[in-house]
Amino acid sequence: MLADFGYPLGVIRPARLAPRPLSGLAELLGVARSGSIGSEAGRLSGVTLDSRAVRPGDLYAALPGARTHGAAYSDQAVAAGAVAILTDPDGRDRAARTGVPVFVVSNPRDRLGDVSCWIYGDPSQRMTMIGVTGTSGKTTTSYLCEAGLRAAGHSTGLVGGVEIKIGSELVKASLTTPEAPDLQALLAVMAERRVSAVAMEVSSHSLALGRVAGTRYSVGVFTNLSQDHLDFHAGFEDYFRAKAKLFTPAYSAVGVVNVADRYGRRLIAEASVPIVTFCADPSSGAYAQAEWRAADVRCGADGSTFRVVGPGGVEADASVTLPGPFNVANALGAIVALVEAGVDLADAVQGVATCPGVPGRLQRVPQPAGLTAYGLLGQRAPRDGLPDAFVDYSHKPGAVEAVLTALRPVTSGELIVVLGCGGDRDRGKRPLMGAAAARLADVAILTNDNPRSEDPLAILAEMLNGVLGVPQGERARLIIEPDRAAAIDLAVARAGKGDVVLVAGKGHETGQYVGAAVLPFDDVEVTAAALARHAELGAERGGIA
Repeated sequence: MLADFGYPLGVIRPARLAPRPLSGLAELLGVARSGSIGSEAGRLSGVTLDSRAVRPGDLYAALPGARTHGAAYSDQAVAAGAVAILTDPDGRDRAARTGVPVFVVSNPRDRLGDVSCWIYGDPSQRMTMIGVTGTSGKTTTSYLCEAGLRAAGHSTGLVGGVEIKIGSELVKASLTTPEAPDLQALLAVMAERRVSAVAMEVSSHSLALGRVAGTRYSVGVFTNLSQDHLDFHAGFEDYFRAKAKLFTPAYSAVGVVNVADRYGRRLIAEASVPIVTFCADPSSGAYAQAEWRAADVRCGADGSTFRVVGPGGVEADASVTLPGPFNVANALGAIVALVEAGVDLADAVQGVATCPGVPGRLQRVPQPAGLTAYGLLGQRAPRDGLPDAFVDYSHKPGAVEAVLTALRPVTSGELIVVLGCGGDRDRGKRPLMGAAAARLADVAILTNDNPRSEDPLAILAEMLNGVLGVPQGERARLIIEPDRAAAIDLAVARAGKGDVVLVAGKGHETGQYVGAAVLPFDDVEVTAAALARHAELGAERGGIA
């Protein structure tokens, strides 16, 4: 059964929770507190940092914000039933005026993960937890791990930026990794519903901001590191340091690291937990030293097969339904993580092989119903058929390069990419993404992604700077079409059988952020409609085959 809870993630709470005493919170924080903490009314049954989501018995975490301090909403929180407030020195006086106990620490966000974990009874300790971090591959690897855990007989949970699963039920995700109170409440619900194992994306934001503090992972996985999020992190070193936190005893018992990535090799030297290494790239200098390797790799448009070679001569035939060498690396990383989490290798391989795919991650767009190899209902479409079309979430330079490189071997004609860059995000990656599209595609159509508050044409100009940095003789044919739907239609219209169209950047998203509005936009639906429209046009123009 696939269900939608129908309410925001912050409202998901366990049904049965033993209230926690305020005296225990004082002991956990090691701080003095104002107000009486002796009454039953002062016992904690939840925690939130959103005053609008407060329930009776909650601890309200009043954190400093970009525009307003959370303490400004203390009265609203207490009126809704908050029995205590956690804040910083700047919020002390406003919180104290409510009359409820106030706990003051220098940086409450840093403590919120441990506090939330304590209030909800340390739920991650009751389940097998696999946490996946890296610039690219987090979502795919998490889905593959979840499939392997199910194959091993676990009742599973999944936490990530595309969706959240509790058994067979779905919750829409808003952040790659939820805020600490929401995450711990979610894990408590999973434990309450007898989920025994969870696969989870762990973003660099969540590690830097303490969202996953208090969560203990049986296995932490590192996929790779390339440029992204430098609008948030102070620089690449800061970005790496955030990722590296996962591979410390505070978070993980063991790490599984891709040694084909240079930051993976650095992580091995610096990690403070045991590390198990894997490599799916025989051309990497670290391939021979990796404990787990992918051999005899065969990549196709519908997926890849390979042989897993592990320590002590352990081997198994494996496959993954997603195309591309980078998905072989994702699959191998998932298999190794599953084995380290106690899953039998045969179950791990079977689970990864049966995972049907991931929304918006090299997702093949279905051909129109009734389309034969020669067009619609036996009639010829343009150039004797339609292209293969894929939608992918690649919104960073390394991901654009990886996905275009993966699609080149399965393209017998032209490789056409539709690509934009998001507004209000890391500007430094825009020319790099444009350059990657220009170097690796035959036709690059630059368009809008999610411009947000920025001028879409200014974003395109920054991408164009990267394109123009590629020598003319090595550069794809360039088209600029700011309207994303028109750009997708243009790509499909100029393509035929043997060509491949990649619509990159938005993946699973179903909205386009333009100014303050979120407009309905689904790359898969728009691309499928374009394929159907041009199949019909081809049939009308082409005559009987």
